[in-house]
Order: sequence, then structure tokens, then C-alpha cells
Amino acid sequence: MIALNKDYNKNNIREGRLWSIDSRCPKCGEKFIITEYFYDLPIVGKVIISSGKCGKCGYTYKDIRAAESHGPQRIKLYVNSLEDLNTIVVRAGTASIYIPELGVSITPGSASQGFITTIEGILIRVKRIMEMLKDDPDIDLNTWKSRMENIKKAMVGELNFTLIIEDPEGVSRIISEKVMKEILYKS
Repeated sequence: MIALNKDYNKNNIREGRLWSIDSRCPKCGEKFIITEYFYDLPIVGKVIISSGKCGKCGYTYKDIRAAESHGPQRIKLYVNSLEDLNTIVVRAGTASIYIPELGVSITPGSASQGFITTIEGILIRVKRIMEMLKDDPDIDLNTWKSRMENIKKAMVGELNFTLIIEDPEGVSRIISEKVMKEILYKS
């Protein structure tokens, strides 16, 4: 069941709750309510934030995406200064992130969730995942060390790299005047 906010008007959306959707928790199957909110954030622009928490098992769902689609797109930013690390990124749950120079590929899974962070925040996430992989017996330790060293260099501005986001929905953003955009395919 979808419950609309009584003030909802698709032609004149106000900030706040848009609607709630009754669903089932993907972890335990109990009733699960996802609520969507609309906000116009400084710098970032208009976004839709979705959230829900299961009262039985504690599973949480959260997603964020730009409210307006630019169509299926690939957006790129060449990061070549410390200031670029502070660039804001809105990554939709359906978007993939690539950093070719670091061997990084983040593709969405069935439980993928969107987020707002900075480019530095993405590198911190990658570093945290790399640290967890260190003890995996299938990991080539020399390759791991080389990639980890490059991530650390990138985090302090000693290694330039390209951040690429491929978003089939077109609701991800890199908030920079230096960003390059390409159409992925005609929708």
C-alpha cells in the first residue's frame, strides 16, 4: 500500500515526506515500511531520500538519488588536486563507480544503496574494503600492497586519477564544474 503525504502535489513538490510504501523485509519477511522524502539541498540540489527499518530484525534500508534524471549517463572527473578530493558525489544505488588508475570497480548488487559523500569519502570506503581483503587467501599480496599504496597516495593528492560513475537511471551526480558527461545509450 502506498500512503501519499496529504500535501503532495507532483507539480509543486514541497520539502518533506512524499509517501510511504508497505513492503516486506528482505531479511526476515516482516512488514517493512519505506518512506521517501524530498529535499532541496544546498550545493547538491533536489534529492529523494528513501529509508526504512525493520522493527523485528533491525534491517535498515537507505537510498539517496537526485530527483531529476539526466538520462543514462557516464560522468567523469579527473582528480588532480587536493581540493578535488572535497568534491561532493551523489551515487544512486543503481550506479557503478570505477577508478581505473587504482583498479577500483564498485558495481551495484541487489541490496546496493545510494549515498552522498566526497571523493575522499569514496577512497576511504575503498581503503576500508581493501583492509578487509588483506587476509583473504585468494588475494595476491603483492598486487594488494601495490593497490593499497596507490590508494594512500591518491588520498593525499600524490596520485592523480579519474573517478567514473556509470548510472543507467541518470540520477547520480559529481558536483564540479570540471565534470565531463557522456550519454550511455538512448533510453
